[in-house]
Amino acid sequence: MFHILWMIIVGAIAGYIARAIMPGADALGFWMTVGLGIVGSFIGGFISRLWSRPPDGAIFHPAGIIMSIIGAIIVLYLSRYMH
Repeated sequence: MFHILWMIIVGAIAGYIARAIMPGADALGFWMTVGLGIVGSFIGGFISRLWSRPPDGAIFHPAGIIMSIIGAIIVLYLSRYMH
């Protein structure tokens, strides 16, 4: 239960920071911002997995807040590029 709450909190923080860095992304609501941060965290985890392997038995690489923000910025950039 706390894992889901923590994912929402980190997703909101990463999404809001990514929205502040990328101009013109202010039209997102709260849940879209949280979703942006969560997807950004998965993207950031994938990128950081290219440099270092997670411990044995771990399904995901803990990206941390910095890689979550970078991943969210990449998602925002790609969503603009696709439109």
